[in-house]
Amino acid sequence: DLDYRDLMVRQSEYRSSCATVLMLDTSHSMILYGEDRFTPAKKVALALTHLIKTQFPGDTIRVVLFHDSAEEIPIATLAKAQVGPYHTNTAEGLKLARRILMAQKKDMRQIIMITDGKPSALSLPDGRIYKNSMGLDGYVIAETLREVAACRKSNIMINTFMLARDRALVEFVKQMSQISRGKAYFTNTMSLGQFVLMDFLKKRTKRVS
Repeated sequence: DLDYRDLMVRQSEYRSSCATVLMLDTSHSMILYGEDRFTPAKKVALALTHLIKTQFPGDTIRVVLFHDSAEEIPIATLAKAQVGPYHTNTAEGLKLARRILMAQKKDMRQIIMITDGKPSALSLPDGRIYKNSMGLDGYVIAETLREVAACRKSNIMINTFMLARDRALVEFVKQMSQISRGKAYFTNTMSLGQFVLMDFLKKRTKRVS
């Protein structure tokens, strides 16, 4: 007969707690040129939130939409989210995501950003929005990278899933990843889900020998 003293519990898997902010681009470029990139991106976002809620109950996930500005939305309303104003205020999205993450006491903090365009807008101190959709504006880029560096200083990982391959944009994303020590994935609407979910799962599970 087995007795309590005959049993041994061995921990084979360790899961640290993680706070995630999903940044979803809702600028107009997500539906331009006859291609709907937004609907597949939203489906991936919904899948990721479901995965975290069901498989990682100790984790948290919040959703930030960014366009001319940025705002957090309740996860319950994510399915109804639509493409918003025209421009891409990546810096404001990062600033809001960092604020949300720093308010949480977790072992890990990360930003998962799904986008297809270059940063083209900034929120100015007086509340106005500076916009420039023509090329990579030096002022916009510098301020965006400043926010990236602030995330790095706060030990927040940024992983970027880019749905475009413009040469100048690729170089910007690479620069952003170097600063944040995160990863950049250049993907398409068909493979986006696989990249996002597999990357998340790979980071979330650490085997203990």
